[in-house]
This record gives sequence, C-alpha cells and structure tokens, in this order.
Amino acid sequence: MVTIIVIIFLALLLFSLTKTRESPFSRTLSSWLPFVNRGRRTSSSGTPPRSLSPEKKVPSNNPPPAEYKDILPPSARENLAQAAKTSPHAQKDKLVGRTVDEAEIRKGLIPFTADYRACSPSTYTPSGFSVEEIKALGDFPNYAELSGVPLPEHYKEFKIETALPRPYRPFRWAYHQTMALTRMEDEWWLELEKTYAARIAEREQLFEKHGKLVLNYLPGSELGCKEVMEMALQFLCARYPQYFRLSHTPGKGHVFHNGIVKTETVIKDMHPLHVLLHNVPEDFAVMLRNPEDGKYYFRAGILCSSLGWSVDTKLGLQLKDIHAPIPDYKEKMEFSMDRYFAKLPTSRPIQRGSWGLEIDTPLFMPPGDPHEQHRLHQYPDLSLDRIHLRVDWQTLRRLPLSAAIVFNFKALFTPITHFRREPKVPALVAHILRHGKRSIMEYKNTWHVEHVALPALDQWAREQVDKGWVEDGWAVGTLEESPWWKGWEEAWREEQGF
Repeated sequence: MVTIIVIIFLALLLFSLTKTRESPFSRTLSSWLPFVNRGRRTSSSGTPPRSLSPEKKVPSNNPPPAEYKDILPPSARENLAQAAKTSPHAQKDKLVGRTVDEAEIRKGLIPFTADYRACSPSTYTPSGFSVEEIKALGDFPNYAELSGVPLPEHYKEFKIETALPRPYRPFRWAYHQTMALTRMEDEWWLELEKTYAARIAEREQLFEKHGKLVLNYLPGSELGCKEVMEMALQFLCARYPQYFRLSHTPGKGHVFHNGIVKTETVIKDMHPLHVLLHNVPEDFAVMLRNPEDGKYYFRAGILCSSLGWSVDTKLGLQLKDIHAPIPDYKEKMEFSMDRYFAKLPTSRPIQRGSWGLEIDTPLFMPPGDPHEQHRLHQYPDLSLDRIHLRVDWQTLRRLPLSAAIVFNFKALFTPITHFRREPKVPALVAHILRHGKRSIMEYKNTWHVEHVALPALDQWAREQVDKGWVEDGWAVGTLEESPWWKGWEEAWREEQGF
C-alpha cells in the first residue's frame, strides 16, 4: 500500500497543478498569495479545510520554457529581519536583511554535496540565505517567522494517556473526480497519541535491526536535516508544553526534555535524524535541489513505516529515477513534477492521506519481509478483528533556509470493526473495493482481506439504513465531512474523556 508512497503523493500534486484559472491554488503557482499572518493560530479540530479539486484531464507535459537550474525557489528573505529580532541566539548585527539579487545567489550557490558549515560565508542556499546569515541566526531560530507558517496553540486538553489520532477516512468516490489535496492544518503537523512511547521504542528497535534501511543521509543534507529537526522540536514544545521543553546552557547547548519517555537529548551530541528517531514517531524524507540541473534528489531520511521499499533503495535518486517504474511518468508527469517543486513556497504546506487494508498492523515491511506473504492468500480462517485500515497521513513543505522539500508521513491503524458506528463509511468502502479501478485496488493490496471484509461491510451498511443513519438508496460518493465522517469529532472527543 505504501510501496511507492512518494510516487502517489507526487502524482496527486501533479493533478492539482492542472486546475483551471478559477482555482486559487493554481493561481499561486505564478504569483503566490502573501504570507499568512505570523504568530500563533487558534487551534481547531473541527471542520476540515476545503479540498483542492483538480480537473479530470491530464496536463500537457511540454518542455519547460527555461532550464530549471536557472529557476530558484521562492525566497523568504523578506522575513529575515523580523526573524532575527525574535530569535534568541541570533547575532542581530549580521542580519540586517540586505537586498540580494538572483544573479548573486546563482553565482554563489553552495555546492550540492558540501556541508554548509565548511562553506564560505558569502555562499548561498537556493532560497537566498547566505552561510553567514544562517550561522548568525543560530540554533533554533524563529522558523514560524522565517517560513510564514505559525506555531500551533497549546493543546491544553491533551493527555498522552488517552490521546487518540483523529479518525482519518480518506475514502473517495470516484477517484478521477478529486485528489483531496488540502492546505496543511498548521496545528496538526505532528499529531501525538497514546501509543507514542511504544511507537518510539518500536522505531528505535527497527533502526537497531535495519540500520541504513530506515535512516540514512548523504553529504550536503546537513542543513536540511538540522532545519526539519529544529522545526519539529519547536512544534512539539509549542503544541504540548506539558510534555516537552527546550533548555540551553553554555556547556551543553540546547537540550530537549521529553517528559513522556523521560529522556534528555543533548542536541549537539547526535545527528538531527537521530534526534527525530528518539522523539518524533513520524517519518521524514528530505529532498534537495541540485544546482547543476535545478532538479530535486532524495538526500536524507528516516522512514520506519514504508511497505515494500526502504531509505536504502531510494536514497540519492532524482524524482524521475524514483518514479522510473511508473508507466507514462516521463511522458505525462516528469515536467509537471519538476515544475511544482521549483515553485513551492515555504508558506503553503500541503496534506493528504492514502489508505489500504492490512492483516494486523505492519509498520515497516522491506522487500522480502515475511509479512508480504499475507498478501498472496485469502486465508479461510482469517478473523475480522485482525483486519485494519492503514492510513498514511502525509504532508509536504519547503524549509525556509535550505530550500529543501520535506515529505512527512504518519502511519495510523484502525480496526475496520470501527466502521460499524461510522455513518456511510461501510457502504462507501464496500463500493470502492468492488468497483474501484483495478490497477488502484491492486496497488492498495486489499484482495487478501476482501473475502472477510466485504460481507461485514455489507452487513453494517444494511444496519445503518435500518437505524436511519443512512437514507435508503443513498448514492455512494465522497463524504461531505471527508477526510472524516459525520459525527466524528463528538465521538472522538468523548472517547478521550473530554
């Protein structure tokens, strides 16, 4: 189901680019909307954001009018002066926010495989920040100001002992009508739940067993890795201050205090991806722009929840090479994918979800894993309580300083028996399993559980009609509440004891 998760996510982004001129998302490609207001945003778990619905037609994949090496990503330099004022460790005298033209940036770009810390102070990242400025900002600068994405509000009701993930149900019918891309909800970028400690331990064990299959990085990724780590820890401290905090002393530097697993991480003592491994139960893939061709390459990542692939099999590849097995990618997608990456600004992160059905709850399944055998058989004695919905909730964003683009994934498992109390969900899922495009359903690998799942879904759908939850003869379609279901928030809050 997540065999080539990046491919599916990018394909969806491709279609969003083909929206007609009435689409506000399409218009931002050539003239992005102003940065959102800085500061913190009121937290809300209510109505989902408006979906960005693309056209049905496949876009033209005509050659670009200019070489991508000449197109720099949108810069956030305009935010530098204000970020310097509010970054506690910044050398403010070196951050005057002077004007820098693109010619100067292109001439002095940091080499692709170079560690920025060893580069000349006058060299630049693709987003137009000099090495001198990045060093002057110090550790843990004000990324909310730099990126235009505000920090979240304190989640005061949150208790790790009872916390549940929001019940994502990203089911759509029909698939060709919408790709369900939405603007990322800033306060829900990293979402914790009561399995936090167990999931951290499981991910640490996966690294001990598999090493570079789940965590690895290449030269030149130092700044991007540092940046995403610092942004993630700042987010946790703002969202869940009852459990996390950062301190700073002259001797140790920054220390991250984790009140859930009772650890203290001295940031300077380990690689940023290892800091994430021990504290954030989500996956991150860092894509970097190569100044030689302007294209993006997978240069670093921690991926403990991939199915059928691993960091090691994709690390170092360009987008088109990652997607080489996909039919028609070169002819119909390659140009648009590169164009999207070239234009994505820091202030417009995106989210979406993909799903599949699994036996039990496999988190990481590299090629050849024994669990793959489950997908080859329909076991006659398979019990319903072993079948789970797996949702991979995904975000994509550009980092302000390095200009890296980061994919972020979180795997969530729900017993499908929960569908019984979710209006319209059983009928919708049953319809997709029976009538979904065969190539998509084969990719989702649902066949091995359908012989048990479908009879149960049909029974629950009939029950919901009999109870009056669903009108008889309902024309199956994407739920108005997508990616959730009617009444989800009340049930979700009640289950957590709010």
